[in-house]
Amino acid sequence: MTDQKKIAEEIHRRVEEKREDIIKFMRDIVAIPSMESQVGPVGERIQAEMKKLGYDEVRFDKMGNTIGRIGSGPKVIVFDSHIDTVGVGDPSEWEWDPFIGKVEDGILYARGACDEKNSTPGMVYGLAIARDLGLLEGYTAYYFGNMEEWCDGIAPNTFVEVDPKVKPDFVVIGEPTKMNVYRGHKGRLEMKVTSKGKSAHAASNHVGDNAIYKLLPVIAGIRDLEPKLGDHEFLGHGKITVSDMKVQTPSINAVPDEAVIYIDRRMTFGETKAQVVKEVEDLIPAEFKATVKVEELFYDEPSYTGFVFPVDKYFPAWALEEAHPLVQAGLKARTSIGLADAPAGKWNFSTNGIYWAGKAGIPSIGFGPGDEETAHTVRDSVPLEDMVKSTEFYALVASLIK
Repeated sequence: MTDQKKIAEEIHRRVEEKREDIIKFMRDIVAIPSMESQVGPVGERIQAEMKKLGYDEVRFDKMGNTIGRIGSGPKVIVFDSHIDTVGVGDPSEWEWDPFIGKVEDGILYARGACDEKNSTPGMVYGLAIARDLGLLEGYTAYYFGNMEEWCDGIAPNTFVEVDPKVKPDFVVIGEPTKMNVYRGHKGRLEMKVTSKGKSAHAASNHVGDNAIYKLLPVIAGIRDLEPKLGDHEFLGHGKITVSDMKVQTPSINAVPDEAVIYIDRRMTFGETKAQVVKEVEDLIPAEFKATVKVEELFYDEPSYTGFVFPVDKYFPAWALEEAHPLVQAGLKARTSIGLADAPAGKWNFSTNGIYWAGKAGIPSIGFGPGDEETAHTVRDSVPLEDMVKSTEFYALVASLIK
């Protein structure tokens, strides 16, 4: 097949033949809980589907992510979909079982339906269809179902440096994009500020040193800092939020001797790690400098397999130019499968692109069904029509990269 229109038509026909299988696969994987990076059972279900479709290699990696490979060509492309999810929160806030989910007006509502099991069925079936149509000649193509929610980028970092020790030429990220091509997003630095005080009985608080009070000017400063942060015409404005607080105290009738706040700092182009740390340090009053300290966060938690891969929680901003061949291939794939022409956009949240493109410099784009605004909410959802249609994009895009 050489005619692009005929190829797209044939892909569409084959996807329609598999429509019910693709939807069932999606319902199966959202029904398997995979919170807190416990992706073993859902990985087994995904691997069973890849084996059924005749992938050349199907396995877990050392960290516990799921890898499926087709082909062994010199060019390497990875289709990245994280298969872990956040928890369900307060079960009473859900109007339906978050794992069984429900379908209403063609939309599947379930935990992980948007973020990010949405792209797994399309990627798994799309690569098999691409192989069958000869569209992966010269490629080694991977489906990479990974854990991401608790530390963006750690799974692809292990893909390149630990197992299978492969640096891809191109990456397609399946985070929700509303069926548009995305080409970047802001970066992030996670920090904590620790205040040390002196405990005392609350009835004699004058002999103590309240660690919480020392953080009040820092918290207020963070609240007021955002308008002063950097801006970029594509990635947008920097963001900063106090995202958590923990207090150490002998009892609720005592003066706390330690207080910690956690900070999520979204970084745009032109902002450096040293700069954003100093911005917070400068908020500490002079009289508290000796007892209030800013630290960058570090991730060294073992995965469910016991594998440990220590990384700092700094995630660079990244963006590909719209003229990049991978972006152009994505835009052409969209229109070839019948979607309206549209410029490439960006995510508001963070993805594994912070490693693929931000740290490793690997050209990456995003394409996935669903709207990121429903992610992590009780309205977590994906239109099933888009979920099936995305299969056509994943089947076609590699063959269009020039």
